[in-house]
Amino acid sequence: MAVVEPDLETELALLAGGANCVIGCDEVGRGALAGPVAVGFAVINATVGPFPVGLRDSKLLSEPRRLVLAPLAAAWALHSAVGLATAQEVDSLGIMAALGLAGKRALTELFAVGVDISGSVVLLDGADDWLNKALKTPLTVVPRVRADQDCGSVAAASVIAKVHRDALMITADAVHPGYGWATNKGYGSAQHMGAIVELGPNDLHRKSWLKISA
Repeated sequence: MAVVEPDLETELALLAGGANCVIGCDEVGRGALAGPVAVGFAVINATVGPFPVGLRDSKLLSEPRRLVLAPLAAAWALHSAVGLATAQEVDSLGIMAALGLAGKRALTELFAVGVDISGSVVLLDGADDWLNKALKTPLTVVPRVRADQDCGSVAAASVIAKVHRDALMITADAVHPGYGWATNKGYGSAQHMGAIVELGPNDLHRKSWLKISA
């Protein structure tokens, strides 16, 4: 299988079209049974240089490579942020609204450090603009299928968010041992599913998702 290499063609076209910044956006943990869902942002503008060598969608990288690339991606971007929505919020709001909430929280971080959110274009991985559904004031959002594989800013957001969320699940594994979160990161591996049967769920589990899985 050929290695998928992202580029910055889409971002540079959006910048040439008048955007002050492009904010690459990707979510992590959407399909997990435990832990938060995370939304990552990576901001670039027309002064952007080449992104770190080897950067690509986090799902195409090994964990050691992600750990190396995440700080490089954060340093490459003008700014980056990760917003979270808890398992309880996923249960009470639904996954799409929880994604919007996490994205809204990450945007608040970017606004606090001076990013011109309203003058930017958010380049969002996927076909559905779930972000604007959570906002009172709509932003310019460009959904793009496979943006995490094709667009450098979105790949950077993907890696930054993945490493951030994985670190949370590794820490949670030490607090709640037995579920294998240090390795499965809250996804539905055989070990995790067996531990839920043996130990029962805890506060970091998405209870509504366990009913669906059952």
